[in-house]
Amino acid sequence: MLDVAFAGVPTRVGTVMAAVTRAGVVAAAFRDGPEARGRVLEHLDAAEADDPARTTLVREELAAYFAGELQRFTVPVDWRLMSPLQRRVLGTLYTRVPYGKVITYGELGAASRAGVDARAIGQVMGSNPLPIIVPCHRVVAGNGIGGFSGTGIETKRWLLTLEGHLAPTLDWEL
Repeated sequence: MLDVAFAGVPTRVGTVMAAVTRAGVVAAAFRDGPEARGRVLEHLDAAEADDPARTTLVREELAAYFAGELQRFTVPVDWRLMSPLQRRVLGTLYTRVPYGKVITYGELGAASRAGVDARAIGQVMGSNPLPIIVPCHRVVAGNGIGGFSGTGIETKRWLLTLEGHLAPTLDWEL
């Protein structure tokens, strides 16, 4: 039976949850808690594993990212929660849009050769099971920042500021 180890990582935008199978990080969420963890277990038809060692790398990398010290995640990714369309689009995003850079919804659709319009790309971003690690916050509208279903547009703005894409505002803190 599949099992999943969980970690909660305190960050400036809340406690981020990471779910790790033996293959890699399978899910992340901007809010940790029993409900978020339960959804992952239900989607995977898995049991929870008490295995802190399995989550060490993702905990370290998420903490370093939010401290402004990590620009590229090296933790293995388990893509099993993604449909073929999500895998194509999010895989393209993961491999082609580096830290501090952005791409528009339309550009990502073209680059991934997904055969869908910008609105569908936005839906894929909104259903991303691995936010931050597969950086859907780096996908923006052609005429502005676009939406963000993580914890709202302010979180997207904060992440893009952290990465240096947006200039910090007077009240911005790391």
